[in-house]
Amino acid sequence: MPMMPLEGVSLHFEESGAGTPVLLLHGLGSSGQDWELVAPRLAAHHRVIIPDVRGHGRSGKPPGPYGVPLFARDIAALCDRLGLERVHVVGLSMGGMMGFQLAVERPELVRSLTVVNSGPDMVPRTMRMKLLFATRLLILKLLGPKTLARLIAPKLFPKPEHAELRARVEASIGANDPDAYQRATRGLVGWSVLDRLKDITCPVLVLASDHDYTPLSAKRAYVDLLRDARLHVIHDSGHASPGDQPVHIFEAVRGFLLELEDAAQGARSAG
Repeated sequence: MPMMPLEGVSLHFEESGAGTPVLLLHGLGSSGQDWELVAPRLAAHHRVIIPDVRGHGRSGKPPGPYGVPLFARDIAALCDRLGLERVHVVGLSMGGMMGFQLAVERPELVRSLTVVNSGPDMVPRTMRMKLLFATRLLILKLLGPKTLARLIAPKLFPKPEHAELRARVEASIGANDPDAYQRATRGLVGWSVLDRLKDITCPVLVLASDHDYTPLSAKRAYVDLLRDARLHVIHDSGHASPGDQPVHIFEAVRGFLLELEDAAQGARSAG
């Protein structure tokens, strides 16, 4: 059980494989287990590092306000301690937000960015979004993570054949420390790097599920603001695509990374 002591927190992380480093970042209220169906496939080709973010999973849960910038600083510090200099960052949901934060704050660290069902801001601009956040926080405060997990699981994995995936979600989200989960949720509201997308120079792959919470049009809108980005649709999938479409996620990520590595090899050969 690797634990890395950092300033103010210790992060749990898993590591496997060898080669070009790939960092897999999980979603809100979850852990590195988000990637358990994808990581072994990637580890056949890459060095894969999967941390639990501050306040989540087996990592430390120190007091104080949480938020995407703090989570990203922790992850950057972990990479520095591991001696990682150029990392392919892959993030699901909140993990994608951390990826965006790393790309603008530590561009020299991020070799490429893959964003899965996420975006560069979490500003509730509609009454629906405001009610969604308020309702989630109220459920967490009054009823706790186990009740929230039972409500979320069927939305993430609605099909009859998803019973095992629903059970995993209920166990994972239900095991959260209530206070840490509330602070992490509050810390997402209002976060944005939308006005800094023009500064992101690394290649970006946006993976968008056709049944995600936000429409494909929202992803296309921010893809158009990035210098070097492409959109790839994951069909017949909801918000937690690494669970219901792990092979598709792997193939999309692996193809993207292979293309970048071939291009780098070609440039070195030409030079």
